[in-house]
Amino acid sequence: MCRNIRTLANFAPPATDEEIRASALQFVRKLSGFNHPSKANEAVFNRAIEDVTHAAHHLLAELVSNAPPRDRAAEAAKAKARNAARFGVVSADVGEQSLKFSTK
Repeated sequence: MCRNIRTLANFAPPATDEEIRASALQFVRKLSGFNHPSKANEAVFNRAIEDVTHAAHHLLAELVSNAPPRDRAAEAAKAKARNAARFGVVSADVGEQSLKFSTK
């Protein structure tokens, strides 16, 4: 559930509103313990997402870093390399809608 929460600070280009909201959604899901709230809890759940999104916007806007901004493509490549080393190589043949898993 929390695997989708990503570091959003100090990237070029900066995090988008959609990325910040997705991170807030995952955070609220983790805190509440469910992916989809019941009708009775829906308003509270949605309000929490908006509050966390708002707080995240403020946090990211006010953070100061002396390090140069990280490149999104380079960080994504590093993450793919770590995942391949940890879980093995996964290749997807999109045309046939099949996945082939191989381990080293």
